[in-house]
Amino acid sequence: MTVLWLSWGIYDSFFQSRNPGDTHYHAGNKLFEDGAYERALEAYDNALLEDAHHIHSMRGRARTLMQLGRFDEALMGFDESIALEPAFGGTYANRGILYDRLGQHQNALNDYRTALKLDPEITEGPHWLIRFLRNQPERPPGIADRAAYLAFELEKPESERVLQIPEIDQQQRSYKK
Repeated sequence: MTVLWLSWGIYDSFFQSRNPGDTHYHAGNKLFEDGAYERALEAYDNALLEDAHHIHSMRGRARTLMQLGRFDEALMGFDESIALEPAFGGTYANRGILYDRLGQHQNALNDYRTALKLDPEITEGPHWLIRFLRNQPERPPGIADRAAYLAFELEKPESERVLQIPEIDQQQRSYKK
């Protein structure tokens, strides 16, 4: 096992080809997972300095801006990512979460539906191992759950709708793949 681990470490460090920006992108992901959003943003920005079209860093940057509450910038980032790779469902899912936070529920529902159509696996949410590492015994609500809820609520008369429940909404995490 030790030999395999050392072999992988040597391969990953010296032989695996990396594209410009990849090192900063991976650092940004780690910082994002740790909740160090300002530092994650800096890492994603550094990756984009090396490769202005590093799509993964663009998505990570937009997710990070959303977590920082810089919603207008996040929306521009998601829109730019979608323009470059319109068939990736995860970006629609994250833009839907952003629209949800902005109170633009019909836009959120449209993006959730697009994400589910493009990538049905999104409905599964975080893998059990990820939930274990995050100390999340229960599967958090995902975009399929949220889309179904929004669709149900948007059919009601406006005075009867309950579109935001902060305690539950805070559990929704951005989608990363």
